[in-house]
Amino acid sequence: MKKLALLATALAIVSAPALAADLRVKAVKAPPPVAFDPWDLAFGSSLASNYVFRGITQSNHKPSVSAYFEPRYNVTKDLQLYVGAAGASISFPNRAAAEIDIYGGIRPTFGMFAFDFGVWGYLYPGGQCFNSAAIPGSGIPGSDASCAASPFGNSDPVTGGLPINGNFAKKNASFYEGFAKVNITLNDQFSVGLNEYYSPNFLNLGAWGNYASITGKWTAPSTTFGASGVGMYISGEFGRQWLGTSDSFYGTTIASPLGGGPFPNGIPEPSYNTWNVGIGFTYKVFTLDLRYSDTSLSKGDCNAFTSDHTARFDGSFTPINPGGFGSGWCGATGIAKLSADLTAMTNLK
Repeated sequence: MKKLALLATALAIVSAPALAADLRVKAVKAPPPVAFDPWDLAFGSSLASNYVFRGITQSNHKPSVSAYFEPRYNVTKDLQLYVGAAGASISFPNRAAAEIDIYGGIRPTFGMFAFDFGVWGYLYPGGQCFNSAAIPGSGIPGSDASCAASPFGNSDPVTGGLPINGNFAKKNASFYEGFAKVNITLNDQFSVGLNEYYSPNFLNLGAWGNYASITGKWTAPSTTFGASGVGMYISGEFGRQWLGTSDSFYGTTIASPLGGGPFPNGIPEPSYNTWNVGIGFTYKVFTLDLRYSDTSLSKGDCNAFTSDHTARFDGSFTPINPGGFGSGWCGATGIAKLSADLTAMTNLK
């Protein structure tokens, strides 16, 4: 009996701590699962030394400010719906007040593939018409009473179009594009992308436009600048903008001295290649991007395509540019851009 009592006492002593430990574990409740909030909001702004779009300045090589606002709805962690609005300061031949963008789409993700499908609208309010022939009753697309020569309209009485060079510009340059994009994350440092944009009436020229490009990006390891929090990347893009034939608003009845033309019903807009490469530095929500951009467009074809209101005569004759005026809007340029980008779920909690 003594031995049995001692054995029972020993077992009680050994098992008591284990039982107590077991009871303590059971007493601690598991934390409730984090609620999934599908809504998010992205917004930001930037200041750039030059607003360049597909290789062509939109701000006449002058600084430009921009901002955007993008509500998002995450159906799941791999499927996002979004709409957005953005604005930027510009300097257009038709004297438009600003560029206002309205866009929306869907972003599905499958592993390393992040897709983006949507529609993007480019609005240019406050434009004026410069083509004294495009008055009501002329049958020319874009006709408006304000197209008449000054003092009855906006067109220069000497050139019949814009002052200095006589280029034409529609009052309304607004248009929209449908797009499809994919970004492929190869690993923590390397990613590549493919982009496709199509518009049935690019810049309201009357010509269809198709833009396709390939992008690449290398992101430096997070330890590159130690514990400073500064990140770095190098990225680039090569693209081609295909364009159809404009409507008669931009037609020319003059033949080029080098051959070609006239094109009274509209000019064959010049398709071109464009490329850019740059380096960027990030810190928290800020990004400083330094970039080089260029295109394959000649000064003459650039003038015919953009209707540059600052173009001067320099003998840049081409089949679609019989006046010989040349534009520097499509050439090599450097761009410095400082931007801040935030999301409500990450930065405003």
